[in-house]
Amino acid sequence: MAGERNILDWVHPDDSTGEFKRGASSFRDFISSKSGAQYPAEKDRYHLYVSYACPWAHRTLIVRKLKGLEELVPFTAVHWSMQEKGWRFVEEGENVPGQNTTPDPLHPSFKHIREIYFAVDPEYKGRFTVPVLYDKKQQRIVNNESSEIIRMFYTEFDALLPEKYRTVDLFPTSLRPQIEESNEWIYNDINNGVYKSGFATQQAAYEKNVNNLFAALDRAEKHLSSSPGPFYFGEQLTESDVRLYTTIVRFDTVYVQHFKCNIRDIRSGYPALHRWVRHLYWTRPEFGDTTQFEHIKKHYTKSHKQINPLSLTPVGPLPDILPVDKEVAAAVAAIYHG
Repeated sequence: MAGERNILDWVHPDDSTGEFKRGASSFRDFISSKSGAQYPAEKDRYHLYVSYACPWAHRTLIVRKLKGLEELVPFTAVHWSMQEKGWRFVEEGENVPGQNTTPDPLHPSFKHIREIYFAVDPEYKGRFTVPVLYDKKQQRIVNNESSEIIRMFYTEFDALLPEKYRTVDLFPTSLRPQIEESNEWIYNDINNGVYKSGFATQQAAYEKNVNNLFAALDRAEKHLSSSPGPFYFGEQLTESDVRLYTTIVRFDTVYVQHFKCNIRDIRSGYPALHRWVRHLYWTRPEFGDTTQFEHIKKHYTKSHKQINPLSLTPVGPLPDILPVDKEVAAAVAAIYHG
């Protein structure tokens, strides 16, 4: 079968730079509300495959809920474990938390996400990533690029939605230049920056990327410190909140220790980011209800054998995320002496 290689080699063993280089997503078609579209917007035609552990897939779960697409686009969440055959589905009888963490309802015999990829393209040679947006009618993968899936969700199903969801605008015209500009550095240096730091196999590569990461966190902190809030661009929730949240909510629980992103943590080193991420988690169910810390902590620590060969999962930090009205002692002291 095509694609047989060690998918857990995040940096090729022969790459002397030690740099993690993320590959491009392979399936890039679009659902459209336009007449005659190859993939028209229809109720229950498409199925979304996600992992609660994966920050890229998490984006799609948040937007699906924000736009009220629960009855239009059902989803299945995989098990948190990702080994040599990639993401696997939960098996009957396994008790794994999270809504719709079940065996594959469309292909009962499939045990791994990769089987969907190979059913669509027997010669597929890329990674078996999530999210996957799957067309049940044509039995094809429409798209596996999260940034494009969420933008389909913004508008293409609007004709099928009640007004309260049609009017949810995460990419407002007035803010598009600022959103696109922030997307570039937030993706390169924060969303992907934690991976470039954590998967580096050379000291120089690690130090370069971890320093770029914290410079970008400083930049986000400065922006949020001067923003009227509660969202990244003030009073309106936008795509920027979605894209930044899925990294920041994972930062203290896994990226600090597992990816060695430990110059500072969010809860004691970035008060504005800490306030912002807790507001989203605790006051917006689209964010909090789709955040599964058990999946997050176990996936990273038990799937990345080259980083954590014994697969031990740290207990802390506790709690996974602090209440809105609580601060860690170091942050209280900094504020008091500020």
